Amino acid sequence: MMITYRNEKLNVSLYGNDECKLLKNAFNVAFPKTDAYMNLKEETLNINLYQLDMIKYREFMTTLDISDSLKNAAFEIVDKIGSYGLKGNKRHFVGFNAERKVSNRKAKEKNRGKHYYANDNFFSKTNNQLPLEFENKIVCADSLNFLKNLPDNCIDIIFTSPPYNFGLEYNDHEDTASWNAYFEKLFNIFKECIRVLKYGGRFVVNVQPLYSDYIPAHHIIGNFFMENKMIWKGEILWEKNNYNCKMCSYGSWKSPSSPYLKYTWEFIEVYCKGDLKKAGKTADADISAEEFKSWVVAKWSIAPERRMKEFGHPAMFPESLVERVLKLFSFKNDIVLDPFNGVGTTTVVAKKNGRRYIGIDISKEYCNTAEKRISDSESLQQNLFKET
Repeated sequence: MMITYRNEKLNVSLYGNDECKLLKNAFNVAFPKTDAYMNLKEETLNINLYQLDMIKYREFMTTLDISDSLKNAAFEIVDKIGSYGLKGNKRHFVGFNAERKVSNRKAKEKNRGKHYYANDNFFSKTNNQLPLEFENKIVCADSLNFLKNLPDNCIDIIFTSPPYNFGLEYNDHEDTASWNAYFEKLFNIFKECIRVLKYGGRFVVNVQPLYSDYIPAHHIIGNFFMENKMIWKGEILWEKNNYNCKMCSYGSWKSPSSPYLKYTWEFIEVYCKGDLKKAGKTADADISAEEFKSWVVAKWSIAPERRMKEFGHPAMFPESLVERVLKLFSFKNDIVLDPFNGVGTTTVVAKKNGRRYIGIDISKEYCNTAEKRISDSESLQQNLFKET
């Protein structure tokens, strides 16, 4: 197989031939030639790149007995390359954007019809302001009742993880309803959420199916959104790295009779109201190029929250998960709603990242914890500002 490389060059005279030779030889031992290799040609050190593990490359540089200037130059000339793909821990510099070309793509897309299931919606395109009395508030209430106080089209993004109905020990919530009752209540709340969501706003739901009951909650919720004319933008796999594989039950052991499949991930379902494009100022986008490239790959490896005992909640998601969702799907100063706010992870991350927020939960204890977390976060930011 013919491998095509991207070539970067360093001027040998700036660093010395002996040091460049040492770097070249060590590099070609440490990395497979099918990934990358170096060669010296006259006064040029050529760095030929197909793919490279940048973490390993940085660590490799620390082991070399060469000048810092050469180490920095050789690392930065690769690190500054802005066009690449990601596969595992490696950056791909060649062919990462290759795809099969479809002739007359636009015409064929028009013929098929994009998101046909949502095109006959009756959503208003007129967005409204959230009343100031509700801005940056933690509200202790039943979401179904409270959301009726909000005007139509006043929320930019909703991110939530509703109760699982697995039988977890939530405060002030019975987590063992019949599935019909569970989905009826959930979807009534979601209908209010859709109503208050702005035209072009995003509705993002973290959901895990209950495999033991054979309830594909992510599909059931997805059907609900499409029936309510929301546009499916995508699905992210939240890889939790075997966290859910501690169980030792395998169903019918070594038999096709009824094997039990085990999963290491949860789902992040993303829907849009009326339009795939969200209005916002370019200056208010706070996601970096590196983050964007990494996070649009729809499999996020993020460890689960480890502080659930500390906050007294049985099913928290980690702050890093919320940060990715908010930076990828919303702008600074947007209004973030979590109708199942729990101990406030969504709202505290919204605050940290320059978003406005409203968090609703039925548990007074959880609401108190959420307010304390936000207050503690504000104090920490103020102290850091004073130190700088």
